[in-house]
Amino acid sequence: MLTIPRSTRVFLATEPTDLRKGFDGLFALAQTVVGEDPFSGHLFVFRNQRRDRLKVLWWDRDGLAIYYKRLERGSYQFPTDVESRSKSLQDSKRSSHGSETSHSKNASSGSATSSRDEKPSQRCEIRADELALLLEGIDLASVKRRPRYERPASTTTSTTSTVSSTHTASTS
Repeated sequence: MLTIPRSTRVFLATEPTDLRKGFDGLFALAQTVVGEDPFSGHLFVFRNQRRDRLKVLWWDRDGLAIYYKRLERGSYQFPTDVESRSKSLQDSKRSSHGSETSHSKNASSGSATSSRDEKPSQRCEIRADELALLLEGIDLASVKRRPRYERPASTTTSTTSTVSSTHTASTS
């Protein structure tokens, strides 16, 4: 069991990865595919095609570390698996219900790309506690969360300036 602070961000690479890659290969994927700095101390999770193995890469103050887990039975269910499965079902329903009509609409509007041609995001961010659930084999789609307060990141500076201006006004 891994103990991860809540402040640590966890990034999932949504596409399967060749897990023969080591430190340097996963480091490069964290930069290019996930688009984050591997030296940040955050976790980068990669899985194989069969979804029965995953590697977690992180910077541990003085070097890179890899956590590698192989399941003897079962597979990992990433949150993006459910989204992509439902999207492909919607696309197949759309194509079976008159694909000619949707194609002619795209052609008349001048748009060459359809919703199927758009490349999905190659990363997904989850919380540290969700990673623990994922590693234990719990499907995150079936987990119900109770509402909790989370401080918005963007209002931190505006709140500070409001408090300081209020304090200045009350002392004057």
